[in-house]
Amino acid sequence: MANWREVTEAEPEFAARVRESFESHKHKTIATLRRDGSPRVSGIEAYIVGDDLWFGSMPGALKARDLRRDPRFALHGPPVLLGAGDSAPSPGDTKLSGCAVEVTDRDRIAPMLAARGHGPDAFPDSHFFRADIREVVLTHIEGSVMVIDLWRPGKGLQRLKRT
Repeated sequence: MANWREVTEAEPEFAARVRESFESHKHKTIATLRRDGSPRVSGIEAYIVGDDLWFGSMPGALKARDLRRDPRFALHGPPVLLGAGDSAPSPGDTKLSGCAVEVTDRDRIAPMLAARGHGPDAFPDSHFFRADIREVVLTHIEGSVMVIDLWRPGKGLQRLKRT
């Protein structure tokens, strides 16, 4: 698995396009696994700060409990994929998956909070996670073709096209 810096170093142009798509809207959707293994889908905010993709949750939230028990997640950036007939440009549709690593050290959390405009003691009881990234997918439309760019650590970038 990888952090965001590794994605950027491996494929800088791809990482820039993913980031543009990912940051085009504030709200994302995360899928976690419930105790019984069934999926749970929740709204979330997630940010690329420094070398890492960060997300968090309110104290005791079910998604935090899910991630503490089973760290696997799938994160869907804002779905802004436009069809062939749409005229507005779209940065694409982003999906990331991997494992969440809870960070409890306030000295490691503080720079992320500062980058988001908060003081080091903000949200003292919240849960903060950084992502160990297993794969990054960016889907976009080129003319009448759906293009799926897929990056995985150690495997590089693959491009799939569907008509």
